[in-house]
Amino acid sequence: MLEIQRNTPQVGAIAEGVDVRKLDEECWNKLYQAWLDCNVLVVRGQNLQLHEFLQYSRRFGTINPHPSKSTRHPDVPEITLLGVNKYNADGTLNMDIYARGASGWHTDGAYDQIPFKATQLYGVAIPSRGGDTLFASMYAAYNALPESLKQRIEGKIGAYVYGGRRKHTALLNPEDRAKPPVFHPLARVHPETGRKALYFDPGKILRVEGLPEDESNALIDELAKYMVQPESEYHHKWKKGDIVIWDNRCSYHKAAGDYPPEEDRIHWRVSIKEPQTQTTH
Repeated sequence: MLEIQRNTPQVGAIAEGVDVRKLDEECWNKLYQAWLDCNVLVVRGQNLQLHEFLQYSRRFGTINPHPSKSTRHPDVPEITLLGVNKYNADGTLNMDIYARGASGWHTDGAYDQIPFKATQLYGVAIPSRGGDTLFASMYAAYNALPESLKQRIEGKIGAYVYGGRRKHTALLNPEDRAKPPVFHPLARVHPETGRKALYFDPGKILRVEGLPEDESNALIDELAKYMVQPESEYHHKWKKGDIVIWDNRCSYHKAAGDYPPEEDRIHWRVSIKEPQTQTTH
């Protein structure tokens, strides 16, 4: 029987007692609502094949292959393999693979014209210690802004590219490293919940449109201080067979990047967007 428990008052819920391969509509609706309510949903105790993971993931939206082509599954490009091939040919640790996602708090897909609705991971191999994934609420970040800062960012637009100001594009193929920026409001209303969030990624943002470079950088640094509110954090300790999906429209995340490098930490990952709608003229 499906049981759902909140992890913290603001972020994270854990669902147990369900097989995602056999979800009826009632159970699915409960899971989806828990995800909207809690930003992050964990479904424990799954035993999935690749096609089963994809089938479940597609219930949330349209799956788009990640721009990092080198880390896509060789047979199923919709799936990214995290934690695989983390050693270079000379035996040194490839930190771009080992510590992927650990460089700072961020949201996935801000560099796309249509940002990622969600990211979903499936735990294939879990280390004996470390390797947590950390989450925080964009709602809480926005609510924590002083009123004067809320007014300053109202109507402001951020310009985003994959590598951000640091031009960190090591995981991209050369032909994908010079794409033009895309633009998103810093204060963004969630399309399903109607709640306002601080939509912001300091590692992917190039600038705040309409501001001189020094003012733009100062505003980016100021906003970064509000991203993670302690009461809105959830640290997920992985178990093999966990599925974790987070809502990129209202949550930040990062990897801890602290597990024993000689052990495996392997996940299947999918990037999910809103379903494309057809317009008839």
